[in-house]
Amino acid sequence: MNKRELGAQKEEEICACLLSEGIEILERNFRCRQGEIDIVGRDGGYLVFFEVKYRRNAGMGSAAEAVGYAKQRRICRVADYYRMLHGCAETTPIRFDVVAMDGPDVRWIRNAFPYIGR
Repeated sequence: MNKRELGAQKEEEICACLLSEGIEILERNFRCRQGEIDIVGRDGGYLVFFEVKYRRNAGMGSAAEAVGYAKQRRICRVADYYRMLHGCAETTPIRFDVVAMDGPDVRWIRNAFPYIGR
């Protein structure tokens, strides 16, 4: 199994987990010129942008550590485009969550980072 297939398999597992937690999955792998968001969902009144990271082992650091400031900024720009494209109001509450998979251990970090504006 190559890295892309493994990533798709892990995202599939995360989607199943999120659905079981009551998250409505709106879109997967939303891409635009600014970048990509792995999963877009709705949690109650929140529009949630999920970043999924997987690390087989800690040799390269933890999965959560891979979502640094530059990645957060890029996710926020893609989220801005998504919201504009789908006509979301400026007042729509948003949240940025990270689902970090370190081997078999899964951590869902709600509100992992704040919105980083332009």
